[in-house]
Amino acid sequence: MLKLLLDEHVSPAVADSLRRRHRSLVAICMGEWEGGALLGQTDAVCLHLAAARKLTLVTYDRRTIPPLLKSWAEEGRKHGGVIFVDEKTISPSDTGGLVRALGGLWKKTSRWDWSNRVVFLRR
Repeated sequence: MLKLLLDEHVSPAVADSLRRRHRSLVAICMGEWEGGALLGQTDAVCLHLAAARKLTLVTYDRRTIPPLLKSWAEEGRKHGGVIFVDEKTISPSDTGGLVRALGGLWKKTSRWDWSNRVVFLRR
């Protein structure tokens, strides 16, 4: 089941809009998750805890997350899935576009097993 954890670079308005449009979709922004205790934490800590809660990370971070995923794969470590967003495809300021794209992805893939899955979001 696809449940989303939006990293700290994704507006909390995206989580709010997703929850309003899709009542059964779990969408949590990093600032509200665990009382905001994970804000500023390392990618490894966030990915580890997200996996433990079966959450899939939504991120624009294509600089530090991919090497971490590669390292974890080599070590046989699991993660809860990652959805990468390219800022040239959907700008971080395009809340509506990101909500529509994530909502569409959720409709198509909500029943998938998201463990160790990596997806590049499209419009």
